[in-house]
Parts: sequence; C-alpha cells; structure tokens
Amino acid sequence: MEPEITGVGTAMITPFRADGSLDVARLEKFIEFQIGEGVNFLVPCGTTGETPTLSEEEQCEVIKTTLRIAKGRVPVVAGCTSYDTRHVVHMGKMFKALGVTHVLSATPYYNKPTQEGLYQHFKALRQETGLAIMLYSIQGRTGVNVTPDTVERLVKDNIIFAIKEASGNILQIQEICQRMNGALKVFSGDDALVLPLMAVGGVGVVSVASNVVPRAMRQWVDTMTERNYVKAREQLRPLLPLFNALFAETNPIPVKGAAAILGLMEPNYRLPMVPPAEKTMAQLRETLKPFSKKN
Repeated sequence: MEPEITGVGTAMITPFRADGSLDVARLEKFIEFQIGEGVNFLVPCGTTGETPTLSEEEQCEVIKTTLRIAKGRVPVVAGCTSYDTRHVVHMGKMFKALGVTHVLSATPYYNKPTQEGLYQHFKALRQETGLAIMLYSIQGRTGVNVTPDTVERLVKDNIIFAIKEASGNILQIQEICQRMNGALKVFSGDDALVLPLMAVGGVGVVSVASNVVPRAMRQWVDTMTERNYVKAREQLRPLLPLFNALFAETNPIPVKGAAAILGLMEPNYRLPMVPPAEKTMAQLRETLKPFSKKN
C-alpha cells in the first residue's frame, strides 16, 4: 500500500548532461538520495524541473524513472500542467498509462481564465483521466488566483484532493484551511511560508529546498506536525538564509547551483535558464555550510 501524501514533497530538479540531454543515471541516484533522506513524496516534472523545456518523451522518461526507482516506497505526484485543457487531459492520460495516480496541476498560465474556466479546466482533467489532482495556485507565475470559493467548489465536487498554495496571501491560505476544515490537504508552495501555513491547518510543503536539504526539511515539518512551534522556530534559523539564497534568482537557477555544490548533479541548464551569478553561488555555499555534515 502506497504511503499517504503528506509532509514534505520535493519539487524535483531535472539533471542534464553538458550537451543538454537528460541524465537518467544522475536522476536515478538523485531519487535514491531523496528517499534515503526521508522525503514523504516526490514531484517530478514540476516547474522546478524545467519542464517547459522538456519534450513529452522526456517528461515520460523522468516520470517512468521516478516510479521505477521509488518502487512504491514513497508516492509520486507527477507535474501535469498546460494552458490548453485538451492538452492537459492528453498529458494526464499519457502519464496514467505509465502508472501515475496523482498529479500536480497548476492553473492555466498566461490566458488568465475566469474562476468558472478554472473550475471547468480541473473538472475536465479529473473526469477524463480519473487522476487525483493537487491543484497548484501560484498567481505570480500564472497570472490568475484561485479563490477560496472556487477551491471549496472543487473540493465539494470531488475534483481535487489537495492544493499547493503559493499565492503568498496568508489570509487566503488561512481562509481555505478554515473553510475546508480538514476536507482538503493544504500544502505550502513556498518554503518560507511553511510555518505559518501549518500553524493554520496545512499538512506540509511541496519544497524547492528539499532538493538539497531533504532531511532538514523533513525534520522541520515533522516538528510542526507535532505542533511544537517553539522548536520549529529554532529549526528555521539556519533554513531561512538558505531559502533566501535559493530564490536570489529565478527558481530553479539557484537550487540547481546548490545541488552542484553538494555534488548531486552537474550545473547544467536549458535555455532560457542560465547558471547563477557567482555572487549567488557564494551565498549558496555560505548558507549550505550548517547542513554540510547532515547531507
């Protein structure tokens, strides 16, 4: 039986070789590292994985590899996003054929659908694939917010089982948690907001930082799950400078640089992503020091 989806899920970076091709061997080792360090679930092919630059074949390869290496030890929630509803349904069916049962799907970007359009988009994905959906709300990237009313409607109609909330609006997050009252799993989409989100009823995080400090993130979230917020504030002290460094430039530029510092993969990117500035690399080296003996 597959473990429950809760706690820390890693929004996985994607390793490339120097020639830009997918590095499957590195990916396999990275997945084992994540599982060995205690993350609760894996999220391949999210934006942090540079998915907009991956072909459908490459996305399938990343997801197949993740499922194969995970072997049911942790759940896999595959990224499945498009601004075209027909295409996201196509992707969902394709991933389901690989063995995917759960997907993370961001709101359609750029074309800014209405709340009714958002509802119908996710309804189509759910009805036509049968996949369990974690909705990803990140208006800073997509240009559209998912209101608490729409979230409640999606939950009531059994369309979504969880939400990755990255609106940055703690009042909205609090309202969603209170209105859902445990009927929806609320995850933070922002490492820096995990503590306040879990304090108001969230269950964890889909994390960028756990790519490089998975054990520390798991321990921190476990502490908050136990409602020991005094200890959690202390655990946050070394993490907060790292969070700042990981977003000193556009994600996933810094986290891939941090992974290279730790020897997890080569710092290879696909345009339009480029390597971080040396100033950012220096900041990453400094903020990773407290964790160097733990990873």
